Amino acid sequence: MSAVNEMRVSGHIQETVANPTPLGLLGLAMVTLVASSQKLGITSGVAYIIPWAIFLGASAQFLAGVMDFKHNNTFGATAFCGYGFFWFAVGTTWWMQTSGLIGTGDKFDVHQLGFAFLGYFIFTVFMTIGAMGTNKVLWFIFFLIDLLFLGLFMSTLGWGAEHFWHQLAACAELGIAICSFYLSGAVCINTHYGYKVLPVGAPFGPFYRKSMALKG
Repeated sequence: MSAVNEMRVSGHIQETVANPTPLGLLGLAMVTLVASSQKLGITSGVAYIIPWAIFLGASAQFLAGVMDFKHNNTFGATAFCGYGFFWFAVGTTWWMQTSGLIGTGDKFDVHQLGFAFLGYFIFTVFMTIGAMGTNKVLWFIFFLIDLLFLGLFMSTLGWGAEHFWHQLAACAELGIAICSFYLSGAVCINTHYGYKVLPVGAPFGPFYRKSMALKG
């Protein structure tokens, strides 16, 4: 584990922090792996998913986002903190369900959750465009997150064939887990050895090319 190095620069303490991406992606990989098992019908219930949602999906990603703020990485910080808060909210919702706090009637309208999924779908579309400037594996993870939220809000709001959208969300979530495990390991190992051991794909797209031209 890398320690935080502190250097005095012009009377101020400058902190050099390690790359938080592998930790954030590990949190995403773990929670989506466990959650997808329930969506795919391999497991049942959500009670045992709650700790993984809170500590891995939420806390690990939020911590990675805070560290990315120190890296002046607006994209990474927004992504990790944004999805970290999502898992805090989902974990709380599941806890409310399993504890009996959520019942039936006008006070408990599941469509409100569907609109929350719709909001995160919109957010993810923008983040997918931004991910083109990072690497191809991360871009594909965001593309799968698009499919996950598309399936979630369509099925929860009852728009279209509910079973189809649910299965789309389940398969996309499993794909997110697999790709996130790979990218977490790749970034960690590549950073550790100082060269590209595992390929992740170069940035691409018109926005990235234009940004490189402006910098050049």
